[in-house]
Amino acid sequence: MEYVIEMNNIRKEFPGIVANDNITLQVKQGEIHALLGENGAGKSTLMNVLFGLYQPERGEIRVRGEKVNITDPNVADRLGIGMVHQHFMLVQNFTVTENIILGSEPVKGTTIDIKKAARDVQEISDRYGLRVDATSKIEDISVGMQQRVEILKTLYRGADILIFDEPTAALTPQEIRELIQIMRNLINEGKSIILITHKLKEILEVADNCTVIRRGKGIGTVSVADSSETSLAEMMVGREVSFAVEKDLAKPGDTVLSIQGLTVEDFRGIDMVDQLNLDVKAGEILGVAGVDGNGQTELIEALTGLRSVKAGTITLNGEDITGKKPRKITEAGVAHIPQDRHKHGLVLEFTIGENILLQTYYQKPYTRNGILDYHKIYKKAEELIEEYDVRTASSSTAARSLSGGNQQKAIIAREIDRNPDLMIAAQPTRGLDVGAIEFIHKKLVEQRDQGKAVLLVSLEMDEVLNLSDRIAVIYDGKIVDIVDAKETDENELGLLMAGGKKEAGEPAT
Repeated sequence: MEYVIEMNNIRKEFPGIVANDNITLQVKQGEIHALLGENGAGKSTLMNVLFGLYQPERGEIRVRGEKVNITDPNVADRLGIGMVHQHFMLVQNFTVTENIILGSEPVKGTTIDIKKAARDVQEISDRYGLRVDATSKIEDISVGMQQRVEILKTLYRGADILIFDEPTAALTPQEIRELIQIMRNLINEGKSIILITHKLKEILEVADNCTVIRRGKGIGTVSVADSSETSLAEMMVGREVSFAVEKDLAKPGDTVLSIQGLTVEDFRGIDMVDQLNLDVKAGEILGVAGVDGNGQTELIEALTGLRSVKAGTITLNGEDITGKKPRKITEAGVAHIPQDRHKHGLVLEFTIGENILLQTYYQKPYTRNGILDYHKIYKKAEELIEEYDVRTASSSTAARSLSGGNQQKAIIAREIDRNPDLMIAAQPTRGLDVGAIEFIHKKLVEQRDQGKAVLLVSLEMDEVLNLSDRIAVIYDGKIVDIVDAKETDENELGLLMAGGKKEAGEPAT
């Protein structure tokens, strides 16, 4: 059989690590072929080789049966290969059209024919059901729309083999459904898609075949129709994975966090948290469920000192911490797993060892007379790297170089090691694979069982239902109801999240 893409025995090395170890990938014309693996397994590296961003040490690539040497992305473009990157490569103050034609500008005489370009972009957008306004500025459109612009960039350049790198990581459920339909439209037009992901449900819904990579090695290729979540997860991590959160009944104690009448503004001066009241007890996981944009971000930032409080009080173990600086709040006993690990969780240019000690580097024994003791800092970091299975070439590797799952493990190691009274976990498993999710859920349950208070804020309904003991539903900046996680379901939560109210005595259906 002739394949549209063949990558045979590809080996790619970086200092101290073999990212791709003799991997073979074969993609048929007109299929969606999933590339599945844990965070850091080597999926994106393999596709960066195909797109010409990296050069392999060994192996060969064939496109439509012809052996090729893809030395840079321009060669990939000419071969009809386009890549939609996980982290978008867009100029924020350019329009959609300006971004799409960048580097391939149509010229009329001595000037760029922007009108023709806009017409062409709009025509492609309409043809594939992308519904993008070619005249909008990137800074004014949603993340989901920005991703469509990246897709349009590849189509404008004539790509018929598209690589999607973790395309749903930052999308809402509605945007994910729309993206899946867009991928189907592309296949119907004769395109071929390689889908890099670790989300098993999406693979089962949209892919035809799936190649699994584990720790840089090819494990095998299977038909998705003959596979299940369980079988794919086992191939991916090399062991049986539990999708259920294993935990005993909670034994809640005294109130650790008490929020009374909290009002917090966003950057526009609008009250996003509106006179909110909430208590979290020792020995419980309280989940906060809500549609994105109902005040969750502002609530977390107020609790952690990242945003000022307009009104109300926040107390921790009876001590008023309202409006205190982030360091004072962490020293009072609050740990924070931030929803944006790059913005608030890590200094990406620092080493992973330095990042693991970010909260305590200024304390003894890591600092003496104002001088950092790097020997003790790295010794402690290496202990936590081993304990939390942070996969890195060394503790001196830049945090930017680690996969998302390993970055998240490092943050959790740092926060738990401080022995906090309150753990605020915001989107703790966003963008992570099933193995990392299982690990993080286990750590949060351990915190609960050690008598800590855990405040979980997540947009993943399954995560909130499976992990929480009680669930507080936030709508329009207020807590509209608090329900027992064992006695509710998605229907009831969905109704409450939309601003509805269950009738008294009405059972959860």
